[in-house]
Amino acid sequence: MSGFEARLAELGVTLPDAPAPAANYVPSVRSGNLVFISGQIPMRDGAFVTGKLGADMDIDEGAAAAKLCAISLLAQVKAACGGDLDKLRRVVKLTAFVNSTTDFGDQPKVVNGASDFLVEALGEAGRHSRSAVSAASLPFGVAVEIEGIFEVA
Repeated sequence: MSGFEARLAELGVTLPDAPAPAANYVPSVRSGNLVFISGQIPMRDGAFVTGKLGADMDIDEGAAAAKLCAISLLAQVKAACGGDLDKLRRVVKLTAFVNSTTDFGDQPKVVNGASDFLVEALGEAGRHSRSAVSAASLPFGVAVEIEGIFEVA
């Protein structure tokens, strides 16, 4: 078990198999020492986590969905690194889309679910730049979608 995966285990997190793409795209692209991970959506027990922030989902529920996206991002990084998560050097940037009403303005609080988890799991390697924006709707009605850029060895 890698150092990062040992830390994840301490947190009670086991990385799932990297989710397959849902359309005509690849889950990741490597360019030099950067890996660009396609948008990940929240899944729990094989089902999409759906909802609209500001309507039928609160900030804590949205943050939990964002954490699930972060777990999927790490699963994709592991797959892109041939199964060795310890090749990860740092999270560079997250771009997050929050399915929210027009008057909802707490997208950053929702996306903190992913950011806080990555720092807790990866330490300094988890600190990143970020964008958190509203979306009128997302695929399958999910609450959050997050893509990321990662530096790897």
